[in-house]
Amino acid sequence: MADLPRPHDGRILTDWEGGEDAALWKITEERVGILTLDFITPVVDDPYVWGQIAAANSISDVFAMGGSPFVALNIVAFPLNCLPLDMLKRLMEGGASKVSESGAFLMGGHSVEDQEPKYGLCVFGEVERDSMWRTIGAHPGDALVLTKPLGTGIMATAIKAEMADPAQAAEAVRWMTTLNDLPRRMTAEQRRRVHAATDVTGFGLAGHALDMLSDHRVDLELDVEALPLLDGAADLAQMGLFPAGGYRNENLYAPQIDNLEKLSRTHCDFLFDTQTSGGLMMACPPEDAEEIVTLAKRHGFGRAGIIGRFRPGTGRIVV
Repeated sequence: MADLPRPHDGRILTDWEGGEDAALWKITEERVGILTLDFITPVVDDPYVWGQIAAANSISDVFAMGGSPFVALNIVAFPLNCLPLDMLKRLMEGGASKVSESGAFLMGGHSVEDQEPKYGLCVFGEVERDSMWRTIGAHPGDALVLTKPLGTGIMATAIKAEMADPAQAAEAVRWMTTLNDLPRRMTAEQRRRVHAATDVTGFGLAGHALDMLSDHRVDLELDVEALPLLDGAADLAQMGLFPAGGYRNENLYAPQIDNLEKLSRTHCDFLFDTQTSGGLMMACPPEDAEEIVTLAKRHGFGRAGIIGRFRPGTGRIVV
């Protein structure tokens, strides 16, 4: 989109620059609208569960801006000539269950016939102007919190190859269907202490962390030993069950990471693994980060933790 004209209007607060997770615009002096869309191909065989994962993934971008979702619309591509309509019904039922759980309302949508099934949502939400989050804005000295474990891309690859341990696959699915609704659990004051945020999805931990550095004012010192990993995912990656998108991420982002050559292959894999419905990353002062980790664990994000700190710099990751 680099060559497309950027929007210019006093009401618009973000566009696509810097990898923002959603569009933000001023509704009133206090209210900010959030608009996003996302859709994915199947990552599991069960259409209901796939619908839940896709919906949680789509809604996540509203939470990543510190907001609450309000209205969602289905986005569906489906091969009517080879898959039964009951499968489509179950798919949308799964999506609807997560929309309802998020506090939003499913109001319809649009479908097309396609050779490959795809499903997701367009989601509208709102956030207070003084507590909205953006990808950029981390301060030197801030800690970086991650709320979910890494490795869903590796695990999804293993699931498709029928090589995943059933219990480990079920754990990965549990995380992928978990809503990133932590902002709803936080007070307005706690949300205001978060200086920047994003969620970890297809561009991997490294790609989304670099989005947080895209104003080139800070570097991120990443503690790779502190990264939470899905059980069994490292063994699967060593077997070669690594998604193709992860290699693309590595080619794109490795030049912006210092000391990468010192890491094990396993740690590299988890920096670049393509996540589906991954966790929130939030930059905030260290004392607030500890409080947010405690809050996250209390509300079901048991693997939440501090994975790095920001320092003055030019927009690089240091490992």
